[in-house]
Amino acid sequence: MSISLSSFIFLQIWINMAQIQQGGPDEKEKTTALKDLLSRIDLDELMKKDEPPLDFPDTLEGFEYAFNEKGQLRHIKTGEPFVFNYREDLHRWNQKRYEALGEIITKYVYELLEKDCNLKKISIPVDATESEPKSFIFMSEDALTNPQKLMVLIHGSGVVRAGQWARRLIINEDLDSGTQIPFIKRAVDEGYGVIVLNPNENYIEVEKPKIHVQSSLDSSDEPAEKRERKDKVSKETKKRRDFYEKYRNPQREKEMMQLYIRENGSPEEHAIYVWDHFIAQSAAENVFFVAHSYGGLAFVELMIQREADVKSKVTAVALTDSVHNVWHQEAGKTIREWMRENCCNWVSSSEPLDTSVESMLPDCPRVSAATKKYLQEEPGTKKKNVIREVIGL
Repeated sequence: MSISLSSFIFLQIWINMAQIQQGGPDEKEKTTALKDLLSRIDLDELMKKDEPPLDFPDTLEGFEYAFNEKGQLRHIKTGEPFVFNYREDLHRWNQKRYEALGEIITKYVYELLEKDCNLKKISIPVDATESEPKSFIFMSEDALTNPQKLMVLIHGSGVVRAGQWARRLIINEDLDSGTQIPFIKRAVDEGYGVIVLNPNENYIEVEKPKIHVQSSLDSSDEPAEKRERKDKVSKETKKRRDFYEKYRNPQREKEMMQLYIRENGSPEEHAIYVWDHFIAQSAAENVFFVAHSYGGLAFVELMIQREADVKSKVTAVALTDSVHNVWHQEAGKTIREWMRENCCNWVSSSEPLDTSVESMLPDCPRVSAATKKYLQEEPGTKKKNVIREVIGL
């Protein structure tokens, strides 16, 4: 039977405590110090000591995975689907591995939007300086010039980015189920301009700068003996902190800070920004929205902030499991009335598709998506039906 490194460390500490508890006052002080150390050590953090390095590939090939002709993610050698529990009893490491793969998937979907869907990547803010944080959206060539119709896609909250409905579905099911690509291709084929929002790209992460504290020895007028005493205490404190830090952060993960993107610091801000600088400037006589989950809340906030403009351009809105709330968001009577006439929310339900579902909210009709799972977690067929019915594809 093997014993983990963290367990061995704890065993040594407890043995030492048992030994010194039998001594005098000096030994009791050591006991107190050890107890203090234990109280500050997080067991979960300590277990990181047993982890393999958090050093993952930065390509699908490095992970030994690829998408097959059906858009399914499969292991290059075995042909098996992705395995989350790659290493038993190392949930945190497995999660980090999954997240690293997810970042690669996000970049892969971006490439598909440009190469397979012929969309352009547009940087925002439109007047950003060279040095400030930036985000981006995707648009078809005719998004702003198509005189007839424009489709706008908004995903939900979480780790998903432009072009995705659900990362988990992309990895565990296929690209058609988890991405917006089937919607985009169908819309383009039907003569729509397309704009794909990126509401979760609200900030960039940079490494937090290290703060150097200047020693009091540099400027203090205190007696030399007192300064030496303070310096000794400071060094001992630093030694204890460093000792604890190697257990708290054994893999030396970088501490990051967030720099928010101007006027795009939240999904709601992003929706309003894209409306003001792109959608409102488009030539399309009819604009159609498809918004999932938190994307529905962002659309309602857009309506609240730009009610007259939205009513003048938007023809219909397809919501899927939208989490908007007209009471909490303080949507006025005229907005609620417009939503009843121009919006429809397909929600999780075991009732047949399009069966009316009761709602406590006085806004848009709610109908069944014919599944108890989130609509985004179903294969693309039902979603295509939803869009076809709402916007007449």
